[in-house]
Amino acid sequence: MADKTSTIQRSIVIAAPADSITPYLANLHRWVDWSPWEGQDPQLQRTYGGEPGSVGSTYAWKGNRKAGAGDMTVTRIAPTEVDIDLRFTAPFRSTSACGFRLTEEKGRTRVLWTMTSPRNLASRVMGVFIDMDKLIGGDFEKGLAKLQAAAER
Repeated sequence: MADKTSTIQRSIVIAAPADSITPYLANLHRWVDWSPWEGQDPQLQRTYGGEPGSVGSTYAWKGNRKAGAGDMTVTRIAPTEVDIDLRFTAPFRSTSACGFRLTEEKGRTRVLWTMTSPRNLASRVMGVFIDMDKLIGGDFEKGLAKLQAAAER
């Protein structure tokens, strides 16, 4: 039986305690500091909702073809965990569950970024032509490097 989900994950070690990194993840306003997709559309329209850095806060965007459109909702925040529901509405429709897990040891923190998506017909067809792990994984690596630079400042 074929796997019903697709998971992409990357990690990085940051020379900062977890409690200084979590706000970059839980507060969607702070994603402009490190998101790998920031800057793809200088005219990007952003809308925020809810209390920044709290469960239920939202971020919606609408941009050019490269940036697409969609929204995110923070669904869980703990000292070393942040979960976000991600929904794209353009250029294609998809939903994913994103999670960040922070493991601290001696003032350094490993940040693991995971995205799990259902494997529907469209994603299976795209997967024939595009290695989604390589495509999205590269974005995750870029974002984690930017998160590291921001958190270590």
